[in-house]
Amino acid sequence: MSIVSELKEKILAGYQINQKEAMELFKEPLEELQEAADELRKYFCGNRFDMCTIVNGKCGKCSEDCKYCAQSAHYHTNLEESYPLLSTEDMLQGAIQNKERGVLRYSIVTSGRKLSDEEVTKVCESIREIRKKTGIEVCVSFGLLGEEQFRRIKEAGASRVHCNLETSKRYFPQVCTTHTYEEKIETLKAAKRAGLSVCSGGIIGLGETMEDRVDMVLTARELGVKSIPVNLLNPIPGTPYEKNPIVSNEELCRIVAIFRFIIPDGDIRLAGGRGIVGDKGEQCFKSGANAAISGDMLTTAGITVETDMELLEKLGYKVELA
Repeated sequence: MSIVSELKEKILAGYQINQKEAMELFKEPLEELQEAADELRKYFCGNRFDMCTIVNGKCGKCSEDCKYCAQSAHYHTNLEESYPLLSTEDMLQGAIQNKERGVLRYSIVTSGRKLSDEEVTKVCESIREIRKKTGIEVCVSFGLLGEEQFRRIKEAGASRVHCNLETSKRYFPQVCTTHTYEEKIETLKAAKRAGLSVCSGGIIGLGETMEDRVDMVLTARELGVKSIPVNLLNPIPGTPYEKNPIVSNEELCRIVAIFRFIIPDGDIRLAGGRGIVGDKGEQCFKSGANAAISGDMLTTAGITVETDMELLEKLGYKVELA
C-alpha cells in the first residue's frame, strides 16, 4: 500500500497526520494524491461547497508593512482608491446583490492594523442592518481586535472572524514586521472566546518552503480552524514581492490536497489569485478544495459568481453553509 493510501485510510479512521507525514506526501504522484484528497473531501464534507464574497469595507493607507499588499502605505503601488469605512447603505447594497445571486456568506474586510472602537460601533450597525434585511451570514476581517470588540460584533449578528496566519511562524517575520505571529494567534483565540467561528489560512508564493505551508495549516488545526483560505500570490508592482514567481497550477493542486489531509473536515477555500489559474480552480476543486471566495478580491479582479455557479454545477457541488 502506498503512503497516500495508508494515510488516507488512517485519516478515515480518525487519525491526524503530523508534519513528517504531510511532507512525505509532497513526493507522491500528484494524480494519486488528488484522488485520495477528493475521497477525503467526499467522506467528511459530501458535496457541500462553501462560497463567500468579500467587500472592501475600508481601503488603503494601511499602517502595516505586509510585503504582498497593495494597500500598505509603505509601498508605492498603482492603487489609487483610498476611503474610510463604507456606509451601512453601501454595505447593505452589496449584501443584497450577493444574496440575490445565491451567495450565502458575505465578508466585510477592512484595511489597517485594526478598527477603532468608534469604527467597530459603526460597523456593528451595518452588520445588524445586513442581517435584518437579508439574513445572509456575515463574516468580518477587522484586524487585531480583542475579545470585548469581538463580543460586540457577535452580538450585532456576525458569525465568523477572518485573520490569516499568512505563512508559518518561522517565516512570518520575512513577510511583515509591524505585527507579530503571536498577535494573529491571539486575535483568533479572542474571536473563539467571544463565541465566533474562525477562518485562517495564508498566501502561497511568498518565498516560503513546503515546510512553512504545512506548519501554517498545522497551526490552524491546533487553533480549531475549519475554514482555510488558500491565496495564490498575485505579484503587485510596487510591493517587495512584485517579481516573485507565480506558483503553478500543479503545485497549487498538490498543496490543496495536502491541506485536505491535514484538516480533512475543513473548508479548503480557494481565495485571492484564483483568476491567475487558467482553469479558475477546477483542478483544485477535484483535489480536495470545497470552498471559494467568489467575485472581486480587495484590490484585484476575481471570478464572477455566475461563472463559479456554472462550474460548481458542472462538478456536482451544492452551495451550502458549513
